[in-house]
Amino acid sequence: MKAIDPKQKLTKFSQHWHPHQIAVVNDMQVLLAKIKGSFVWHQHDEEDELFQVLKGILYMQFENSTETVLQGEIIVVPKGVKHCPMTKNDEEVHILLFEKCSVKHTGNVESSLTINDYPKI
Repeated sequence: MKAIDPKQKLTKFSQHWHPHQIAVVNDMQVLLAKIKGSFVWHQHDEEDELFQVLKGILYMQFENSTETVLQGEIIVVPKGVKHCPMTKNDEEVHILLFEKCSVKHTGNVESSLTINDYPKI
């Protein structure tokens, strides 16, 4: 049982859209990711997702709206809701995610960005 410093962990990788696991809480995982540009439209049929912005501004696109999530804020995407996270102006954004261990970050979509095994740091 040691404290985890997300800022320090973020220095250990540079890839965008490639979450890294920093902790497990029961059947939930805590992930860190660096994102830039637009992701893929997808949904998670059985799981909610929690995003917290650690640095920058996240734009969470939904089918009929876009939510702006500022540094320090969180957004929960309910299961079954189609969404697409993105950043603007080539900004790199750092996020913390909290989701079930079984979740694929591209949900019901297979893409070149799909990762089946998150590196642990």
